Amino acid sequence: MLNRSKSGLAGLSLFFLGKRVALIGLARSHTPLIPFFDALGALSVTARDRKEDPRPELAAQGAKLMLGERYLDDLDEDIILRTPAMRPDHPALEAARARGKCVTSEIELFLAFCPCKVYGITGSDGKTTTSTLVSKLLEASGKRVHLGGNIGEPLLPRIGQIAPEDAAVAELSSFQLMGCGVSPEVSIITNLSENHLDWHRDMDEYLDAKTHVFLHQAKEDLTVLNFDNAITRALSAKVPGRLRFFSRREDVKNGTFCLDGTLQRSDNGAVSPLFSRSEILVPGEHNLENYLAAIAATCDEVGIPDMLDVARAFGGVAHRMELVGVKNGVRFYNSSIDSTPARSIATLSSFAKPSVVLMGGYDKHLNYEPVAPLLTEHAKAVVLCGQTAQKICDALQNYPPFLEKKIPLARADSFDEAFRQAYAFCEPGDNLVLSPASASFDLFRDYEQRGERFRALVRGIKEERS
Repeated sequence: MLNRSKSGLAGLSLFFLGKRVALIGLARSHTPLIPFFDALGALSVTARDRKEDPRPELAAQGAKLMLGERYLDDLDEDIILRTPAMRPDHPALEAARARGKCVTSEIELFLAFCPCKVYGITGSDGKTTTSTLVSKLLEASGKRVHLGGNIGEPLLPRIGQIAPEDAAVAELSSFQLMGCGVSPEVSIITNLSENHLDWHRDMDEYLDAKTHVFLHQAKEDLTVLNFDNAITRALSAKVPGRLRFFSRREDVKNGTFCLDGTLQRSDNGAVSPLFSRSEILVPGEHNLENYLAAIAATCDEVGIPDMLDVARAFGGVAHRMELVGVKNGVRFYNSSIDSTPARSIATLSSFAKPSVVLMGGYDKHLNYEPVAPLLTEHAKAVVLCGQTAQKICDALQNYPPFLEKKIPLARADSFDEAFRQAYAFCEPGDNLVLSPASASFDLFRDYEQRGERFRALVRGIKEERS
């Protein structure tokens, strides 16, 4: 079992020196590790992947390749890193543990050896925005910040660039956290709802994975939880260290909340105002929550003037309610990151007038009934595509108020055709919003590629001359 040694690159070098290393899965977080482990003094690095992709550049970097259906044969390396997409209880990994092998992951190694304070952010929705806000708040206070994990690039190969006085911010998925035996010094859970039930056995396993963001903390460490979310509030009993809540509805004894339009901090019941919520540039109640969470985690290090600077300047993250263009009087918003019904509800609720909505994607076995009231109130028209199209269609057609309003509902066989149909419903002054409420993996590599395709389709619209 790894522990939080904070020994940086020197400690990591000792850990890998003379060891045989296996990397299972050759996705984004693993390919940079091959030359990195070689430089650390690993005896050998074996890259294992089910896909029959020769990847000659990896062999050129000194890796032995084990590809195809038998990629897990002879899994006997000293240190084995699993891809986040591989369950930690896979029989091959369990057998390796029984033989005394160290089975770990890129993010667990980073949490164990990173020499500076780590802020870990997880949740069903809002992780990326909250992680970005934490990073920007710390940067505004003068910190050098390293942002990564489930957002951007892997953090472990950068460990040699990190000084003890820096800060690291890691967005963490349930896949990364499941089975992880090290927790960051500061942890945030933004909210919890049904998600990834195509991978986790059930909701209980999903929630248990999320608790690893704080489960292994020390007493002096800090956890920040959403008071307004019943599931996260209930987890407070399991927190081993200090606890703060954030809420946009209730006063909290320790943490942050919003009262009469002003963000407030409460320290053991002593309340002090921070700044007006009108200073926050990005719209929406969900973004108010993101700010409250980020400030609760960083208010010991960040002063109010720096908080204000961030609030006034931060325009949101790419693919999250991103205005990508205005064509022929129609405003196009890319919110491809909306991979759950809860996230789409938050996005579409932020618009003052009903929008034309492009929705649907990969099926994570989620419940789509909650989107029916939302679309009834906030949709001018709905166009569906992807694996979840039928489930969303059923949810809408089984909701009488939606049928009574006779909101146009269409389906398309491809993303491009869905975009064209959605644009056909638009008139000058309308919003066309990509808010899929679903993951992207049925048609795209990830939500970023889906968002880029949306941008490209917007760019391709010809301006009409009056």
